[in-house]
Amino acid sequence: MTAHDLLELMRELEARGEAHALVTVVRAIAPTSAQVGARAIVLGDGSMHGWIGGGCAKDVVVRTARAAMEAGEPRLVRITNDRLQDDPGVEQHVMSCASNGTVELFIQPFGGRTSLCVLGETPAAEEARFLAARLGIRLAPEPGDAPVVLVATQGQGDEAALEAALRGRAHTVLMIASRRKADALRESMRGRGIGEGELARLQAPAGPDAGAKAPAEVALVAIVGVLAALRKPVRPVARPATPQGKFLNPVCGAPIDMATALHIEQHAGESYYFCCDGCWNAFRQDPEKYAAIHRASLERA
Repeated sequence: MTAHDLLELMRELEARGEAHALVTVVRAIAPTSAQVGARAIVLGDGSMHGWIGGGCAKDVVVRTARAAMEAGEPRLVRITNDRLQDDPGVEQHVMSCASNGTVELFIQPFGGRTSLCVLGETPAAEEARFLAARLGIRLAPEPGDAPVVLVATQGQGDEAALEAALRGRAHTVLMIASRRKADALRESMRGRGIGEGELARLQAPAGPDAGAKAPAEVALVAIVGVLAALRKPVRPVARPATPQGKFLNPVCGAPIDMATALHIEQHAGESYYFCCDGCWNAFRQDPEKYAAIHRASLERA
């Protein structure tokens, strides 16, 4: 593909919002067929358009480009059979061919997965979105699959927003809140059926203690925490499986669809499902009483 063809392809991909990475050869040491300035585009599915040298480097380039798209950060890559050097900032890979040539490439990702979801309509939330955009952090409107979520509700729907964030796939959930408030919210989340594994992803306060007061200052500190979370190597979090079937509400005796239950309460290692606030609150006031009713109903079944 010509340089013009690659530019047109990038424009099309940007218009569609499709993830891709531009790969440029920045250094080539013979013997290698790569040439300085050669370019290619790698798509999210691993396909490559353009040319950056022979097949010896292709697998490494595709794999690294896809990782760069996932992380949303550029990479400088060296592929060589020479002895690997201690060179900070350069990701080094072994050449798959017997050739002793060396190729260095710059990989710049575009588009791709959303990196951050900011929940809340507060001044601090708006400032956080502004700062994220200035830093090139891709924003998501809903928690969904965003790897990092910042809860900036500050008293406006805290519990609902935090629960939504913890039930998503985010590996880190940051919240603008004091430690005392965060501890109270953790207890509330346990009451909503959020397990300890999910709560371990909660980081509050959201960033370092810098004495922030104004919304812009608070947002700036929170974004520092966001950057640290985005750059920390983590394993993806699997979404808990949605429970299936019916559950007999021990308070009112009604059968509950577990997949759509309004509340889930944990007691003695077992989950209880409720269709309304009244039954849920009654259970929480005397869980052992209703747990005994539940066990009796199972014995009768």
